[in-house]
Amino acid sequence: MRSPPLPASPLLTVEHLTYGYGRDAVLHDVSFQAEQGTIVSLLGPSGCGKSTLLRVIVGLETPYGGTVRFAGRPLEGVPVHQRGFGLMFQEFALFPHRSVAENVAFGLRMQRLAPPIIAERVRETLALVGLPAYGNRTIWELSGGERQRVALARSLAPQPKLLLLDEPLGALDRTLREQLTDELHTIIKRIGLTSIYVTHDQAEAFAVADRVVLMNAGRIVQSGSPAEVYAAPTTLFAARFLGFDNILQGVVECSGALTVVRTAIGCLRVKTSSVLSPDSNVAVVIRPEAAVLVSEDGRSNDDMLEATVIRSTFRGATERVVVRHRSGTELVLDLAPGQQPGTMLQLALRPEALTLIGEH
Repeated sequence: MRSPPLPASPLLTVEHLTYGYGRDAVLHDVSFQAEQGTIVSLLGPSGCGKSTLLRVIVGLETPYGGTVRFAGRPLEGVPVHQRGFGLMFQEFALFPHRSVAENVAFGLRMQRLAPPIIAERVRETLALVGLPAYGNRTIWELSGGERQRVALARSLAPQPKLLLLDEPLGALDRTLREQLTDELHTIIKRIGLTSIYVTHDQAEAFAVADRVVLMNAGRIVQSGSPAEVYAAPTTLFAARFLGFDNILQGVVECSGALTVVRTAIGCLRVKTSSVLSPDSNVAVVIRPEAAVLVSEDGRSNDDMLEATVIRSTFRGATERVVVRHRSGTELVLDLAPGQQPGTMLQLALRPEALTLIGEH
């Protein structure tokens, strides 16, 4: 089934794109758009086609079908160097024998700008990425995070119309990656640069992007704001990829403002905007933050779920707790610290923290 038509006048439009290697299709009818000044993250597991999609947008690969338009202009036949896009990859590919300033100036020299303009642009860009005094240093003197900033500065210095980033932080350790994700988001938003950001890390995508495009097996399976994608995964793949452990099969009892679903742990009430037919087969996604201790919440016994603590992991303000229902079903929940293994808990599940995935 073809994707629905897209709204008019986005800065970047990818519509009904297909691509493959030989007979092996890699992209299937892919459509999405990016508005001016937004960061769109292409998120998905390895091999889902997100990096290939980026290469098609850049012009490094030619699609079998579909269109890529920038500012309303079709890009078919436009060479890479004439598209005016900035690129940043996981392998920074900096020139080790050149200074930081010379690395940042590389794209500007390719544009044949005057030396005074190049020098000023290098100074401004290094200041933007937080390295104002690093121009004369060699690449060997820099940490991994500093090299990442230099690579970003080199991508930004030519003032690209669109920035494309392919797993730019993938080679860094988690702590540094989290820090630089915030910095990258701040820098890109400060200059209002439309960007396409490829990653397999959902936390990274949620932190940096205005809009997430979730891919699997060469197709877009869901798109929306980070909050929308997290709160309402629309497929079992999306729920599992986003890390939700609590997915229960169920049957709809009745549907309205709250839909009641019969599951292995009892009837659950789910807040939903759609009305489902009774006896429909559904999956219920229970987010880790859905559970509230009844003693804290004061709800009636009708809402109560009893489960035994199996194990818990301290996470600061909360604990990640695995509990087992008498049916044998285990749930992974975020609860207040102090839950001891073997303790019987009385829990309520908040309807707004549950999501239904329709008949499947």
